[in-house]
Amino acid sequence: MSKERDRAMSIWEHVNELIKRMKVVAATFVVSSLVFLAVPVDFSFLENASFYRTPSIVVLEYINQTIKPKEVTLIAGEITAPLELWVMVSFLLGAVVTAPVFAYQLYRFVDPALYPEERRAVYPFVVSFTSLFVVGAIFGFYILVPFMLYGLLPFFRFVSAQPIIFVNDFYSLVFLSVALSGLSFTLPVFFVLLVKFHVMSTGIVRNNRKYFYAALYIITAIITPDGGPLADIALFLPMAILTEVSIMVARRYEKEEEKPEELPMGERCRYCGALLEPGVVFCPSCKRSQV
Repeated sequence: MSKERDRAMSIWEHVNELIKRMKVVAATFVVSSLVFLAVPVDFSFLENASFYRTPSIVVLEYINQTIKPKEVTLIAGEITAPLELWVMVSFLLGAVVTAPVFAYQLYRFVDPALYPEERRAVYPFVVSFTSLFVVGAIFGFYILVPFMLYGLLPFFRFVSAQPIIFVNDFYSLVFLSVALSGLSFTLPVFFVLLVKFHVMSTGIVRNNRKYFYAALYIITAIITPDGGPLADIALFLPMAILTEVSIMVARRYEKEEEKPEELPMGERCRYCGALLEPGVVFCPSCKRSQV
């Protein structure tokens, strides 16, 4: 490694490096958003312009066909609403593509300052966070959002109203619920991390479960404000299960730290347990060979 690489960097060198890495992130976001916004998924539009479909339009069509109740009718509300929705979805998909790039560039920026034990903790954290977020987003899309939508339909009948919804309101509800569901599934990862680095202990939750789960239910009710009690319970149950699993995982870290430090092999006699000096073959107490 060169001396230039080994030397301590000044604050402005750190700032310049961060700017360079954020330029990569910004370029990724812009390019990916434009691809989702304007690049056609096929060339059938050359024969018929009405078949012009970009990836963001395909996503909207999939949501419409998968989770939108048949009783619900979407209206634009404003003349610019469809265009705004198209651009918004493209930016959201661009952000999803950019997220791993941002995480990688941020990690490369802070990596030189990490201790070995901190660096070893990064990979399990990233894998766990990503996996739980994806599972939570899938859960939110296929279970939570349908619960919310179908749970609201009876209220339209109660007040003799037609379920006609602004298109921006409908898709904003879907995307926000999916994102919040994904993030809520990652909370146990942060809990385990806090326990691992001695910021808190599992006893805080284990000794106050009823208060903790009451607060957790309130949080799920805030995340799903329009879904009624069924949607709240649908999100609360997997969150409670994940919390119990995270307590079990975090408890393992606590037990490892509670174990008394064991002396290395060879420092005590294997027969009588007497202390041995380094390099001694015969125990001074029982005279037995350790080889």
